Amino acid sequence: MTVSTLPAPQQRTRTKTVVPLSRWAAYLLLALGGLLTLAPFFFMFVFATHDRSDIFQLPPPVWFGDHLQENYRNLLERTPFWRNLWNSLYLAVMTTATTLFFCTLGGFGFAMYEFRGRDPLFALLIATMLIPGTLNLVPYALIMQALGWIDTPRALWVPGMASAFGIFLMRQYIGTAIPRELIEAARIDGATEFGIFRRIILPLCGPAMATLGLVTFVQSWNSFLLPLIIFRSDTTSTAPLALRSLQGIANTDWGALMCGVALTVIPLLVLFAIASRQLIEGLTSGALKG
Repeated sequence: MTVSTLPAPQQRTRTKTVVPLSRWAAYLLLALGGLLTLAPFFFMFVFATHDRSDIFQLPPPVWFGDHLQENYRNLLERTPFWRNLWNSLYLAVMTTATTLFFCTLGGFGFAMYEFRGRDPLFALLIATMLIPGTLNLVPYALIMQALGWIDTPRALWVPGMASAFGIFLMRQYIGTAIPRELIEAARIDGATEFGIFRRIILPLCGPAMATLGLVTFVQSWNSFLLPLIIFRSDTTSTAPLALRSLQGIANTDWGALMCGVALTVIPLLVLFAIASRQLIEGLTSGALKG
């Protein structure tokens, strides 16, 4: 008599994904770094809703108060804030638009054309980045005075239509991301040089242009020293100058100042939220190429 033995039921083995302790430590450090980065913005908005006596309490307030309308009213009484904010927006948009066009055009020329003296000229252009900006303040002011551009917006965005950093960035991107064969094929098809720039270069330079545009916009928006030299009246001043005028030697309305700072920072936060992906793509383009 033979007894047949049935095979034991097979048990499915389940693998558990174990996260290493070092990865949890990295996540914790990133979370703490994010909180430290966001803390100044949070307290800026909190202080915008408190008056001076509440701001300087120990410990300071950690939640929103009920003085926002009063701070906003004091801000408008002491400065033409919305006019100044519009001036900052106009300068930032004009500087960014012209910088993107001329820097992309210059980068295209240095990357795709062979001409005598190209490399020495490009090296000279890069060398200008080593000159401290403060050395140019006196000649810059004298030139603007001679042109009669003092207290006018074009004194800021016309000289800033092209930058050495912008040309360098666009030249590096165009030289690595756009093949020369594409340009040669367009020339064979009868495209003009400016047509190649408009129909091929500009559409393919989106990530680099987004990066350059964001950096240029923020730099122009936060500019303080050059507007301080050029603008002489309250109606032509920019937002940073308006906020600085709220600070006095003996008395400063910190609630109104924080309210103005919060209103000034909101456009930058919105811009970063919209262009963050393009910024990262433009900064990391070509890093994994190989």
